[in-house]
Amino acid sequence: MAELGVPGAVVLVDAPGQCLWETSLGTRDVTTNASPTLGDHFRVGSVTKTFTGTAVLQLVDEGSIGLDDPVSKYLADVPGGEAITVRELLQMSSGLYNYSEDPGFNASLDANPARIWSPDELLAIAYAHPPDFPPGAAFHYSNTNSILLGRIVETVTGNALRDELRRRIFEPLHMRDTMLPALADPSIPDPHPRGYMYGTNVGTLAGSCDAEPVGRHDVTDASPSWTGAAGGAISTVRDLATWARALATGRLLSAATQAERLRFMPTGPPPAPGYGLHITNFSGIIGHDGALPGFQTFVGYVPEKDAAVVILTDVYPDLHCGGPADAIARIIAATLGLISVPQEPEPVGN
Repeated sequence: MAELGVPGAVVLVDAPGQCLWETSLGTRDVTTNASPTLGDHFRVGSVTKTFTGTAVLQLVDEGSIGLDDPVSKYLADVPGGEAITVRELLQMSSGLYNYSEDPGFNASLDANPARIWSPDELLAIAYAHPPDFPPGAAFHYSNTNSILLGRIVETVTGNALRDELRRRIFEPLHMRDTMLPALADPSIPDPHPRGYMYGTNVGTLAGSCDAEPVGRHDVTDASPSWTGAAGGAISTVRDLATWARALATGRLLSAATQAERLRFMPTGPPPAPGYGLHITNFSGIIGHDGALPGFQTFVGYVPEKDAAVVILTDVYPDLHCGGPADAIARIIAATLGLISVPQEPEPVGN
């Protein structure tokens, strides 16, 4: 934590026969030095994608959505939507440009962090760029896919995504401290840490890093509206430990649909993670990581060991423009031998 400039972290490791470790480390507020707690609420970034993807796959089980249906069947305004399938949105192989990689968009986040973004505005940024590749031809992590999946859920059900996630996932699993807030609501329920970032949004694009010259600053109150179905959820370490097992074992899906979910495609040369249907395989640790300014999360489960690992940190990017929760997860995985080739989980995106 000292090396990466992490003020605070909450960690849960449940590996039967090896350890059950729940701890909070450091501080939740650098001005008061108050300690974090196991009940603290954190923004979980792209772990949200696992919730959105699960809702879509439940609708597949219910016969309301077909995995290989064209997106145009559900949304009429997606460029090339007749050639993009729901499966390709879920597996990040649609080719649609990732709006959160747009330099102008990132400059807007830096200049006006309180701005409330609508899904239409985010999609307009994506559609202003040509596709990265033809549908199904490659992998590229794109928040645009997740925003569209959230819209599909709302179109098919007639309900807000946040309500569907609560009804379909959070309530059945008794995840009482997990929620997808309304887009216009930047608050985090108490108790919660402050969220910090090093550098700027623009300064961490395309491999650049301005973390050290810009330094650390508090971004707790920045609007997360630009993440929505891709990254807007809030949760706690114990709720996420429950979710780690349910997600990886397919507790809320049919066996056939879970098998489809766990068909991983490579995201790059080894040891890059594999990506399934809004789920990641970090060399045998199944789950997802997530990041947005101020917070970074890792949620993973190792089926062979019935082991869950959840890391919540109150900074992103860290002092080296990286993801500190991923770095801590690597240390834990190596120490406990949870994966055959110890390595740092490489984030597939934010």
